[in-house]
Amino acid sequence: MRFRGSVPFHENWEHFDFSLDDRVATITLNRPEKLNALTFESYADLRELFKELPLRGDVDAIVITGEGRGFCSGGDVDEIIGELLKFNPKQLLEFTRMTGAVIQNMRECSIPIVAAINGTVAGAGAVIALASDFRLVVPHAKFRFLFTSVGLSGGDMGSAYLLPRLVGLGRATEILMFGEPVTADQAVNIGLANRVVEPDELMAEATALGRRIADGPRLAYAATKLLLS
Repeated sequence: MRFRGSVPFHENWEHFDFSLDDRVATITLNRPEKLNALTFESYADLRELFKELPLRGDVDAIVITGEGRGFCSGGDVDEIIGELLKFNPKQLLEFTRMTGAVIQNMRECSIPIVAAINGTVAGAGAVIALASDFRLVVPHAKFRFLFTSVGLSGGDMGSAYLLPRLVGLGRATEILMFGEPVTADQAVNIGLANRVVEPDELMAEATALGRRIADGPRLAYAATKLLLS
């Protein structure tokens, strides 16, 4: 591409796994012992990844999933919450902007994103799922928007904008205020997920959807995503 700078693209990321197979990129959050909880560093890497992917020229579809029995349990309580309590207001604002930038970059990314939700999806992980364009869920998956339970605004990371557009204002208000779990079947019924997939078929289905996107009218898909966003 003639219009990009000389800084090379990343093929390896420290805080999650990244692979590319014939224009379909797969991002795997890989901290299974913590249900793929996010750290300061993984937030920052995801922010940069979704900013970089549209510039590469060799990625036409993205699949994001988690290793082990969960998709993403949100921010790592042990590594983040204690540190945030020590932050001054400026540092807190910088952190909030960083987490928001992950979601903003996902929505501004012209490449469609498929979330293969393999289990627990909570907090920031649930918002990452919201920011994806397609959500495939296993039968035992549950969405949990837990922000108010830890004293945060229920609309954290853009969820107050994204969720009502999927499920309507009334349902979104109840979900974001009270944080009650939304099961896989409920998620499909209210428009939060596209369909339920058996665990042993999840990645095959997600990859097949990614392949359909990559082999389809990519400019039309990108324009459609832009208008929907």
